[in-house]
Amino acid sequence: MKLRSKINLYTSVMFICLLIVINGAIYLSFSSMMERSELVRAEAEAAKTSKGINEAEASITPNTLLRAYVPINGMLQIVTPDGKVIAAVTAPDQQDLRDQPITYNGRDIQKIIEYKGITYAFVSIPVIWTAGQVAELQMTKNLEPTENILKTLKLVLILVTLVATVPVLLSIRLLSNFIIQPITSLINTMREIQKSGQFKRIPLPKESKNELFQLGDTFNDMMDLLETNYEKQEQFVSNASHELKTPLTVIKAYAELLKRRGNTEPKLFDESVEAIHSEAIRMIEMTQELLMLARHDEKWKVEIETISLSELIEASVISFREGFKREINLIREQQVTVKTDPNKLKQLFYILMENAHKYSSESIKVIVRTDQRNAVIEIIDRGIGIPGSELEKVFDRFFRVDEARTRKSGGFGLGLPLAKDIANAIGAEIRLDSVEGQGTTAKILLKLVNSH
Repeated sequence: MKLRSKINLYTSVMFICLLIVINGAIYLSFSSMMERSELVRAEAEAAKTSKGINEAEASITPNTLLRAYVPINGMLQIVTPDGKVIAAVTAPDQQDLRDQPITYNGRDIQKIIEYKGITYAFVSIPVIWTAGQVAELQMTKNLEPTENILKTLKLVLILVTLVATVPVLLSIRLLSNFIIQPITSLINTMREIQKSGQFKRIPLPKESKNELFQLGDTFNDMMDLLETNYEKQEQFVSNASHELKTPLTVIKAYAELLKRRGNTEPKLFDESVEAIHSEAIRMIEMTQELLMLARHDEKWKVEIETISLSELIEASVISFREGFKREINLIREQQVTVKTDPNKLKQLFYILMENAHKYSSESIKVIVRTDQRNAVIEIIDRGIGIPGSELEKVFDRFFRVDEARTRKSGGFGLGLPLAKDIANAIGAEIRLDSVEGQGTTAKILLKLVNSH
């Protein structure tokens, strides 16, 4: 069953049942009130009759006495303890009441009875009869007028229920349309996306705080996120394919060259092997960086410990200086303590140092200092720098400021994105300040151990 049908069915049944319960309660309450009122009236009439009997003269016959008090639609009778009727008077149209069973109750009774399908109010009270005999005055009063009123009320309530059902059903239909319309729009939009392959949004006419608006707004946000990720994925795949295509083409070309002339020309053989080896190393490095970038943040195995930042950077600078034969000037404060993963921090530091090494030829300056809340590592080079318009893009994968320059230097456009992921994993921050043609300053910011 469709959701619209379920809403219509369940809500209609609920409202109709609610109307029936309310109208039924009204009818039962009014019926009970009317019957109670008739019993009170009958009791008052019986008490009046009893008083009249006590005050009547002895010369008045019993039937004559009762006839003065008999209700116009009922019966009065005097019943002795042995169940005999001393006197009985019945209204002309209520003669059938004489045939009902006679019972002596011996106490006050007020109740509603039914005889031959007709409802009566029955009242029984003790009396002293004219001869001083203890007896019981029983009044039976026809409640047909009251029943007619209750029947009219019942009919009116049934008609009200039927008439009220029409606007209820219309309201429920409007309500279901209001609820289902955004969901239907969502379904249609998703089907269009499935058919066309394009990311579409649900039109939202106005701001609202209800859940249906939030559903559409969340869907549109999700589409924005999916489209952004899809574009990034396409760009990533395109760039990765482009980057892998070049070394594979070089390897293929040199392999074919070796196949044709490698056995006869030793110089060509050495050149080809060196080129294939170089491109293979390039592919391995790029693949490793791609695999690291593909990790989610929670999959980084981070081991946080308290370390001396000054000592770690000093050891790293010495290793880098010996490995790359570069002049590196280190300026550091003696006691800078941080909590971080030393291996990940060293990897992050090497990435930024490699960039400074690749894109500058003069000496590199490394400064370890503190500010009010952070430990700061500055890597300063006097290289070619980065244009200001492209400074924010350098953390995008495969983005390179100068294709020819980075191809020559061996860059893939993956180092800074990897550095950013590592920094996020260890709770560090990277900042770049650069002036084209003058150099670049890379900063790593870490929380001090005693900072708040």
